[in-house]
Amino acid sequence: MHRTLYPWRLFILMLCCITAASFALGQTDTGRIPSHPRELKYPKLDYSPPKASAYRQVLGNGVVGFFVEDHDLPLINISIIIRAGSYIDPAGKEGLSAAVASQMRAGGTTRYAAEEFDEEADFLAAAISSGMGTTSGSASINFMSKDTDRALELFFEMLRNPAFQQDRLDLFKSQQLQGMERRNDRTEEIEAREWNRLLRGDRHFSSVFSTGNSISSLTRADLIEFHKTHYQPSRFVLAVSGDFNTAEMKAKLEAAMAGWNDSRTPAVRIPKPEFVPAAGVYMVHKPDVNQGRVSMGHLGIMRGNPDEFAIDMMNEILGGSGFTSRIMNRVRTDEGLAYDAGSGFSAGIYYEGQFRAAFQSKSATASQAAQIVLDEIDRIQKEKVSAEELETVKNQAIEVFPRYFASASAIARTFASDEFTGRDPVYWETYRDKIKAVTVEDVQRAAIQYLHPDRLVILAVGNVDDILIGNTEKPQYSFEKMANGKIIRIPLPDPLTMIYPK
Repeated sequence: MHRTLYPWRLFILMLCCITAASFALGQTDTGRIPSHPRELKYPKLDYSPPKASAYRQVLGNGVVGFFVEDHDLPLINISIIIRAGSYIDPAGKEGLSAAVASQMRAGGTTRYAAEEFDEEADFLAAAISSGMGTTSGSASINFMSKDTDRALELFFEMLRNPAFQQDRLDLFKSQQLQGMERRNDRTEEIEAREWNRLLRGDRHFSSVFSTGNSISSLTRADLIEFHKTHYQPSRFVLAVSGDFNTAEMKAKLEAAMAGWNDSRTPAVRIPKPEFVPAAGVYMVHKPDVNQGRVSMGHLGIMRGNPDEFAIDMMNEILGGSGFTSRIMNRVRTDEGLAYDAGSGFSAGIYYEGQFRAAFQSKSATASQAAQIVLDEIDRIQKEKVSAEELETVKNQAIEVFPRYFASASAIARTFASDEFTGRDPVYWETYRDKIKAVTVEDVQRAAIQYLHPDRLVILAVGNVDDILIGNTEKPQYSFEKMANGKIIRIPLPDPLTMIYPK
């Protein structure tokens, strides 16, 4: 007879399993069950990361792939990174690359109508996708290993012979136009858009958006030409993981790409922004909200900077490590001004990354939270962090390190991404040693050298009137004081034309 396992019984069972496992791992040296958690002893973490060279294969057509076998489950994952992106959208055709990626999957192929392709994928229980970012494209498939031949046939039919079915393209364009009308509805979208414009300017590809005219002008011929030019095997990097034999899978992929017309012309170079951000306080008025979203920061560094690890540890202490970070502790835990607050310091691949601290707070308290962030930036520059703080973030970075390689698919994706972006092959081999080598002096030096309070761009999105009034009981906190009285207001653009009123 079938018996239902009630939720409370399931909870007790799980608790017992966790407790047993904890005791098994954390017994004292004598083998007895410890009387207090302080007596628990765990084996030292001993982990050696895999090496890319163990999985790297070069196919007969020159395509590089990373093949990671995993026979635990009868599943296979194939991902392709493509040297394309919205940065190559022609002027007046913004949104073309996104349309190509979407319609490769949704618009059928020369062999299968869109509805037939969907049915074939569903019959195989294969998850097939295609996407486009700013600096790379992607395509992927997940399927049962028993269906390898049929799944590869379907996947490469999509990649090689998209039909861009007109009715599906029309639907895509209609959906895009409807989405544009909501561009000014959500403060997080407004914040992300305006923050990028303040740091990159409004002429860099990362700040140029599709418009009603650019989407309406897209034709099937435009998509076909883009695909023909940019979807070529010489611009692919493969990540293959799962239940297969590497030599056999390599041969199958070579066969799937055989005869593909490839000009082997280099991909278009990704342009750097020709823009210098102007420090100041900027505000976008959104009268129908009662909280302000605030971002504060400036340009960051390039990947490979010799101080990259010191900068990373500095930022983790400042605002990157969640509840152990200073910004989170001050803004949320001590003052209760925001649910989430923190910072990031990114290293750019093609152009400088950025330092950004951000939070969302009630309109009346946004200026107080912003001042706390400024105070913490000042403190980490003027005072050495404690050895305990540094040890905490170093241990966290080292202990979570194996997650980059937690599964076969993670290994394949990590190494494929590194190949695509040209990361130093020894990066992962030396990662933990470089983290361990960071000192409190390094952290302070990094804070002084790479944090620039005088260059801060401060952006607030919300009900500007309420934000500027602030907390009348604490008048010492004021965005106007931060701006020396000069606050720059950014109007909302027309959502379909992206033209900003003067």
